[in-house]
Amino acid sequence: MNLSDYFRIRLSTIRPDKTTTFDIYIFIDQKMILYCKAGDFLSDQKIEMLHGRDSGESFFVKTIDKEKYRQWVKEEMLSENIQPSDKAKILRESSLAIMEDLFANEDVNKALDESKPIINDFINFMDQHPDSMGYLISLSGHDFYTFNHSLDVGIYALGLGGALGFNKKDLEELGLGCLFHDIGKRNVSLDILCKKGPLDDVEWEQMKRHPQFGLMILNQNDSISDGIKAACYEHHESWTGNGYPQNISGNEIHPFARIVAITDTYDAMTTQRSYNVPMKPHDALTMMKEKLAGRYDPEMLKAMHSVLFQLKATGS
Repeated sequence: MNLSDYFRIRLSTIRPDKTTTFDIYIFIDQKMILYCKAGDFLSDQKIEMLHGRDSGESFFVKTIDKEKYRQWVKEEMLSENIQPSDKAKILRESSLAIMEDLFANEDVNKALDESKPIINDFINFMDQHPDSMGYLISLSGHDFYTFNHSLDVGIYALGLGGALGFNKKDLEELGLGCLFHDIGKRNVSLDILCKKGPLDDVEWEQMKRHPQFGLMILNQNDSISDGIKAACYEHHESWTGNGYPQNISGNEIHPFARIVAITDTYDAMTTQRSYNVPMKPHDALTMMKEKLAGRYDPEMLKAMHSVLFQLKATGS
């Protein structure tokens, strides 16, 4: 049994009493056991019973069935029988499953190609349901893994890009830039990435190199745009200077990188991690506006405030 032949899913993406088009497995005692065969369904009671126990570590679908799983999600997104809030949960949870698989893939070219449908799904969902940003925001910030963080940064960035009037093509490129903005952390020691507490000076210098590492990785693909590369390489630059790695400022920083700088910080501040207590959305944005304002494009920071108001508008 090879775990690389499977990818994780959350049962929250499986609607009760709807027959599946793919086998679902459960990982127990280092073995994959068939849990629900294609053509069968999970009852409402069974899913409800298992939801509370579903940590995201146990349920799997075969990698060869990934397209079937994606098609399943697309059908759910088009269903008139599902509320937008439930669609938001299905879309985010299914995307996290695919994102985790992509981040484990050393082939960045393949990962980039397979990421495009994820971003398009979110863009289309936001087009179809104008209030969807509030639902998506309410699902973010529960835990901090690189793939969770990158997806949530992308969700915030798509909302911010929409508020700034970006067209669909720019939103797609921005979303991909977000998904890969921390790809350079692949080349940073796991001891540093997983350290519980502040980094020392040597560790911090290593961490600060992840934008360069990311650019080196992305440069291996000639089809990756300058905007995606900039989102990765420049997202730690500061609006008034003193950022890294180039110490550029203001409009010298690519717009995508300016957006990622805001959404990356916001998600980090509001997400539960092992060594910090997450801030409330209003408190995090207030700190960014009052104490960290020099780091960010002021107009974009102002627009971010309007994006977060959508959370309250949907009653999240």
